[in-house]
Amino acid sequence: MKTPPRAETVNLDRRRFVGTAAMIAAAAELGIAKRARASSDLLFDKIRQVKAGVLDIGYAEAGPVNGPAAILLHGWPYDIHSYAAVAPILTAQGFRVIIPYFRGYGTTRFLSETTPRNAQQAALAADILAFMDALKIERAVIAGYDWGARTANIVAALAPERCVALVSVSGYLIGSQAANRKPLSPNAEQAWWYQYYFATARGRLGYQENTRAFARLIWQTASPDWRFDDATFARSAAAFDNPDHVAIVIHNYRWRLGLAEGEPRYDAMEKLLAAAPAISVPTITLEGDANGAPHPDPSAYAKKFSGKYRHRTIRGGIGHNLPQEAPREFAQAIIDVRQL
Repeated sequence: MKTPPRAETVNLDRRRFVGTAAMIAAAAELGIAKRARASSDLLFDKIRQVKAGVLDIGYAEAGPVNGPAAILLHGWPYDIHSYAAVAPILTAQGFRVIIPYFRGYGTTRFLSETTPRNAQQAALAADILAFMDALKIERAVIAGYDWGARTANIVAALAPERCVALVSVSGYLIGSQAANRKPLSPNAEQAWWYQYYFATARGRLGYQENTRAFARLIWQTASPDWRFDDATFARSAAAFDNPDHVAIVIHNYRWRLGLAEGEPRYDAMEKLLAAAPAISVPTITLEGDANGAPHPDPSAYAKKFSGKYRHRTIRGGIGHNLPQEAPREFAQAIIDVRQL
């Protein structure tokens, strides 16, 4: 009989310090954060490029080339800097850390002007498999949140031989156009307001003309307790200057609702994904206690993970961008999941 999954809670007191001991701890934390930022600045100043599938993918890499690989996938509207403080923790543990820009972000470019600017879920997963092939990475821990979590889910489900283990914020996010036809409750539908906005011509134009303002609003509502500064936001927002960014974002959300076509080359993958396949690789799912973005309850997806599995709730006002808000806890999940 399979052992029931264990749920864990990690409490963070980063936003409220009491007494001298806590002040000393805070100072130590600040010093670590400064060192991590200096290390990550060097990492992200040296963006590499590799041709993979239909893309020339931009990515950051650090750590020993022969270390266990960890591929970290970002979400929308964020970028690879979500992992700025995660990467130094992992490289200190001997990991080879690779953080790619998705299509439509940063320095990633389509190799051909004629390739459809398609962002269906299977296309993003195919990009990551092609990326692994291009870098000759046979297997890796794959981790992510938002779009990145969904993509990591798909790779783990459809190509488990390539995925050593999985770390997924908000759990199981594989979907289908058919499943998305079913209406949600009014409160749940309201949380997806931007998806319906993007379904309109006004929404596409609005996002195109106000990309940064739109992204900042999502950051604030998805992580209501995260007090990011202007420099942190600007560092990530530069990734949205990609010439295909608007087209990719709009297509992603329209495709989910069945309002945009995918590509035939991905039909076989989508057919498999529509069956909501179980994930058998060792997995740790994470959730912040202050995630303001739409997300499922952990109890709703626990049974989708048929292998070794743990869930952790990270407390302390942690929102949707969990790797950037709780980098130590995210990094620890990657370290731990290989030992399940």
